[in-house]
Amino acid sequence: MIQDPTQAPPVIPPPVRRPEGIRPAARAGLDALQAVVVGKEAQVRRAFATMLAGGHVLLEDLPGVGKTTLAKGLSRILGGSFQRVQGTNDLLPSDLLGVHLWDAKEQGFRFQPGPVFCHVLLLDELNRIGPKTQSAMLEAMVEGQVTLDRSTHRLPEPFFVIATQNPLDHAGTFPLPESQLDRFSCTIHLGYPDRAAERRILTGDAGADRLDTLAPALDLDGWRQARAAVRAVKVADAVLDYVERMVERIRAGGGFCSTRAVKHWLGLAQAEAWLEGRDFITPDDLQRTLADTMAHRGSLDDRRLNRGDRREQLERLLKELPVGWTG
Repeated sequence: MIQDPTQAPPVIPPPVRRPEGIRPAARAGLDALQAVVVGKEAQVRRAFATMLAGGHVLLEDLPGVGKTTLAKGLSRILGGSFQRVQGTNDLLPSDLLGVHLWDAKEQGFRFQPGPVFCHVLLLDELNRIGPKTQSAMLEAMVEGQVTLDRSTHRLPEPFFVIATQNPLDHAGTFPLPESQLDRFSCTIHLGYPDRAAERRILTGDAGADRLDTLAPALDLDGWRQARAAVRAVKVADAVLDYVERMVERIRAGGGFCSTRAVKHWLGLAQAEAWLEGRDFITPDDLQRTLADTMAHRGSLDDRRLNRGDRREQLERLLKELPVGWTG
């Protein structure tokens, strides 16, 4: 079932003419989002950095802790077109991608785009969607395109997927295959808010009630420039040496770590460095983002381990493996 967002059209900001104005505008958007999704500054920043890096975010947690609020907030900050798809077990691939319809006037088939043709796509409760329909997103998330009936259709740029997932022990859920999990740059857990943050949400000072205060921080061309600036952040050979040694340790321990996963890790570290005002990444950027990038891609030695155990193992690896670089 496809739901149209119940929101007023966002106010599109004027184009950012000077490249040096892009980063302050993006940081202002991050600050505004953190004022709405309160008590979760680190998680909000990580989701924001993933958007800048051109990746996709999977929000895993219990219902009602702010996953959808964060997803909607990110869409407000990015601007552009927004679609929300509510996951159900009877959703079909055509409900996401679109379908070719017969046009009697033109005496031919006409492509009717599905909700995936937008700038920000919220897949709410992704793991309630059946495996066949889940697989329909694989090409879109990596290649930015959809192929149907031997025709290829490009998706808008930027294209950003935010998916939410309930715990797998909840009724009516399907586990996400490794191939789809590997398409997500990172997995974020929000958890329950602390007392002060929850009080602000209950009184309407934060949370979903404050989404209307958010507006796009940049126009779409500005976001494209921001993403280009993130990709231009330098990665020194010494940093790559550290990355390769860490990846070797993860794989040697039985963990699944694809080359795509390594690129996601580097991209997220580049986005964190860019937000800090640097044009190079450091081992600190990599260490802060490792668990969020790798914890959902398979355990290090036992597939039955939960995400928390995997994160603990990754943290131990960070402590055991020397950086081998001091600046």
